[in-house]
Amino acid sequence: MRDSFYGYVRDDGQVGIRNYVLLLSGTLYANPTCERVAHTVQNTIPIVHPLGRCQIAPDLAQTFRTLVGHGMNPNAAAVIVIDHFKEAGCEADAIAHEVAKTGKPVEVVNIRNAGGAVQATAQATNLAVELNRKVTGQRRERVGLERLVYGINCGTSDVTSGLSHNRCVGWTADRIIEAGGRVLGAEVTEMMGGEALIRQKAKTPAVAEKLLGYIEKMEHEILACGVDLRGSQPTGDNIAGGLSTIEEKSLGAMMKWGTKPIVGAVDYAERIGGEGGLWLMDTPGHGGESITGIAAGGAQIMSFATGGGHTINHPLMITMRLTGNSESWSRMGETMEVNVSDIFDGTPLDQAGERLFNEVLDICDGKMTKGEALREWNAFAITRCGPSV
Repeated sequence: MRDSFYGYVRDDGQVGIRNYVLLLSGTLYANPTCERVAHTVQNTIPIVHPLGRCQIAPDLAQTFRTLVGHGMNPNAAAVIVIDHFKEAGCEADAIAHEVAKTGKPVEVVNIRNAGGAVQATAQATNLAVELNRKVTGQRRERVGLERLVYGINCGTSDVTSGLSHNRCVGWTADRIIEAGGRVLGAEVTEMMGGEALIRQKAKTPAVAEKLLGYIEKMEHEILACGVDLRGSQPTGDNIAGGLSTIEEKSLGAMMKWGTKPIVGAVDYAERIGGEGGLWLMDTPGHGGESITGIAAGGAQIMSFATGGGHTINHPLMITMRLTGNSESWSRMGETMEVNVSDIFDGTPLDQAGERLFNEVLDICDGKMTKGEALREWNAFAITRCGPSV
């Protein structure tokens, strides 16, 4: 069993599996500048979004924390924060100040101060070229799995999910944890109905109570809207795939957690602690919002398990997809990396799980996913706390 991967060791001890120059938009008006530079300069990744201003204080703080978390993610070797003007509570200089604590190079481009979008694009392009020359001289080094943060998520779940691909993710998670690594899961809506399992798996009563508090908070927020969760969870594609209740969906989703204890719980986009083991984050079930929180939490790679097939791909956290549904593989195999549907033909779990495990480590070593090859950046979405103002 492999116990290491080759990555880029950062000054703060984190290890990247990619060596990107990150173009980080501070607010929606900086998005086009980020995208123009990314279109021009190789090895750059744009993070764009519609937020960063006119948000209530908790929402703005969450946006700030999410952007900082992506700047700190070890797959970013260097960061250029691009801002439109001066958005109080989410200023580019403040984002850059926090990211710089990692020791990686960080630059700021302010569109107003640069003299407009054209000049800002030129300035950011020059910076991206120079930062690329600086970071691409770094070599990969062999490191142990204790340096890996493995993100886990699922989507378009169906009756095959809890029986096949989610179990393979759980098997892989166990192997990474046994080697000292960390695994980061999420999706509070897919914990509903599994409260007894949470109490059983939590390392301490405090961890269990924190997770149960997340579930209770989400239930209250849904009821405050005057609607029933049903119709939103399980989703229409879950129901078409044979899932009948949120409890059934949750128990299948929890198979991704594997057999190890839950060692910690964190708020949305919060950086996880250093203790090896299973960590869980307070996120909704919405795939883009959930995996964005996990990327901000520090995961370098994610396995996205899907019953019906999926194209989801985070721009910075490398996202590989697997399925245990043979029909979905035949229809959408061109957008997924691993097929474990042979579990239903009698292949033992450890064989199918090792197939996923090896693919994860190959990708950590530099093998490109199909989403990377297509530049399919479709999954950056910051979850909201309240209304815009």
